[in-house]
Amino acid sequence: MDKRLEALLEPMQPMDASDLHLVPHHRPTYRVHGDLIPASEDALMAEATAEMIASVAPPHVHQAIEQLQDCDFAVALETTRGTARFRANVGVSRGLMGACFRAIPATTPTLPELGFPSDLGVRILKQRDGLVLITGVTGSGKTTTLAALIQMLNTGGGRRIITIEEPVEYLYEPVGTSIITQREVGTDVPSFYEGLRSALRQDPDVILVGEIRDQDTARLAISAAETGHLIFATMHTRDAKGAITRLVDLFPVGRRDEIRTQLSLSLRFAVTQHLLPSAVGGRRVLAVEAMYGNFGVRSAIRQGKIDMIDTAIQNGRQDGMFSLDTDLHRLLSENRITVDTARKHAQDPTEFGG
Repeated sequence: MDKRLEALLEPMQPMDASDLHLVPHHRPTYRVHGDLIPASEDALMAEATAEMIASVAPPHVHQAIEQLQDCDFAVALETTRGTARFRANVGVSRGLMGACFRAIPATTPTLPELGFPSDLGVRILKQRDGLVLITGVTGSGKTTTLAALIQMLNTGGGRRIITIEEPVEYLYEPVGTSIITQREVGTDVPSFYEGLRSALRQDPDVILVGEIRDQDTARLAISAAETGHLIFATMHTRDAKGAITRLVDLFPVGRRDEIRTQLSLSLRFAVTQHLLPSAVGGRRVLAVEAMYGNFGVRSAIRQGKIDMIDTAIQNGRQDGMFSLDTDLHRLLSENRITVDTARKHAQDPTEFGG
């Protein structure tokens, strides 16, 4: 590893930085609890940025950057506090290479440590099959929540678990009677679709698909969920109903009615996450919207009446559902966020005086 990069990555853990941004002609910058903090007064030169990235990029990354102008991979650094791991994303802008290094915690956090509702986690983990979607914008903690859920299934025993990730972030140790295999896109499998197709031949109980981003992966994930497998996946959406719209929109118009029917039968949960500024500073606060595939939700999906999902969530408290605004009210009552934060992120700001 380039010594300049090592010097930037090593302080991240003690300062609780989540990301390091390396962008040519800008100062190297950390993100700490949502805020951007420069790591130096000197801007990065393009050549130095490329040299730092090249020093840690695996061989397949160089080819991917040439073909796609973008790539993800994992990086490990030995420090005085032990091994620190990072997820790196490399991208090209106007011919210049930049990167973001996301810190991966050394241990898999628990749901309570994340602020994820424990009763919701229990309900999710009771599912024996079906599709569970964890959604949110970039940096909302989707991967970390999935890691916590997978670790609970792993320690519970008796499950054959296969993950397809880009890259592999959290590492799971063998526990009890569970068997877990982690496969990395670009290294172990060529794509999420091929990884999922291969996983279905390996007698799995649970499959984690790092992200559903294309029609083939979506089709196979929905089919696998219908045939007795528990499928976990992430998507980039701002709310639960947006996950339904995005999944369906991956398919041509002529197939969407069929996909809605399949999805109405296979979807178990769609959970959307938001990380919000804390009212007292420090680590950000998790706000959640939870949708469960009850009769009302299934009917709305099947009929393509996506706007009805909001009503189904509002009326589905007995099934463990709740809207983002409901969770914002909870966080506000616990003095964990401010009214301004609640109003800024609410689906209906007028509920918070705006």
